[in-house]
Amino acid sequence: MLPVIHIPNYASEVIRELERMGFSAYVVGGCVRDSLLGQKPADWDVCTDATPEDMLHIFRKWRVFKTGLKHGTITVRSRGHNVEVTTFRTDGTYSDNRHPDAVHFVSHIRDDLSRRDFTINAMAYNDFKGLVDAFGGQQDLEKHTLRCVGEPDVRFREDALRILRALRFAARFKFSIETETAYSVRRNRLLLENISAERIYKELQGILTAPGAGDMLTAFPEVFAAILPELAELIGSLDTDGIDRWTFTACAVQATPADFFPFRLAMLLHQLTPQTVSSALARLKSDNATARFVTTLLKHLSASLPTSRPEMRRLIGFTSREMVEHIINAHGIIDRLHHCSPSAVRSASMLLAEVLNSPPAYQARHLALGGNDLMEHGLAQGRHIGQILDQLLREVQNETLANTRESLLKRAIELSQSHFMS
Repeated sequence: MLPVIHIPNYASEVIRELERMGFSAYVVGGCVRDSLLGQKPADWDVCTDATPEDMLHIFRKWRVFKTGLKHGTITVRSRGHNVEVTTFRTDGTYSDNRHPDAVHFVSHIRDDLSRRDFTINAMAYNDFKGLVDAFGGQQDLEKHTLRCVGEPDVRFREDALRILRALRFAARFKFSIETETAYSVRRNRLLLENISAERIYKELQGILTAPGAGDMLTAFPEVFAAILPELAELIGSLDTDGIDRWTFTACAVQATPADFFPFRLAMLLHQLTPQTVSSALARLKSDNATARFVTTLLKHLSASLPTSRPEMRRLIGFTSREMVEHIINAHGIIDRLHHCSPSAVRSASMLLAEVLNSPPAYQARHLALGGNDLMEHGLAQGRHIGQILDQLLREVQNETLANTRESLLKRAIELSQSHFMS
């Protein structure tokens, strides 16, 4: 049976409007692929033989954004949704290994599909004409195979970012990469030097958060070393226990929650030194929040877990409750991979639960007395306020001082009268 794809009304209206004016139009690319896989597409893109000028005229009464007009693309607003509409085209040379120097508008859908990256993305569909699949994309979906359209070397030299896209799609769908395409991925990996850090970072995020991330790391270590040279030292080397460091890294990433990129990125980098991690994050142009998470997690991953309530309270105060949970989880992953006893992780988890079930005493703001109270009693001013509050917090965390206003005030008076402030 020929596949039937249910195009949403907002995209169908765009197609019907183009057809009403005598042009051909299809949904194309990822929305066709995802529909054939039984998944809900995030976006619906349309391709047509109408030129950009034709499209601007046809949709003159619609809300239109000229998002990529020189490449034949406009965005049409339909029923509250954006639909990208692109003229059938072929691409000229790619002198920068990323963008075509020129595009050429064509009149046949097959010519347009021939310029696309992978067969599973090179299919189009129309309710009346059905599926247009000139390069075996449907068969590759059924075989769970990722394969380039045409000659892989040509595709990757046109746009080197496709190298990482290949890994991302294969990791997302847990597909194998066809042999010639895989060879070409490895052969052309150094072309990634021509791609901006921002693009690489985005693709890396897609790879690491996919179900098959570990498989891609295991199969293509040299590609990851091409975008992060800091990782090269792990490939082919053994740790003190005789374990392959790269394989261990791939397993650590795979064992981490797939939907949390900062955690998986931390596991990718966890065998590197802090200075090397900082260099890698800078090269990736990581956002500040992710960089903070990675460096904080790895700092505490290299240290022992808290074994007492005061230590646990201080760790929560230095980081956060959520970060402590991630730290414990990371220790658990590493210990399991090393086949270590889980007792330390279990104890830390129980200790965290115990501390969280008691009144909070993680930061100075949790004290029953604050800086204004100290100043009202003439006990401290300036930096001395912070010194007294820090000492009060330490004693509360150590459970040697009750966190009540009366107890804290009495102790603050003692501290102010002692040599503490000298």
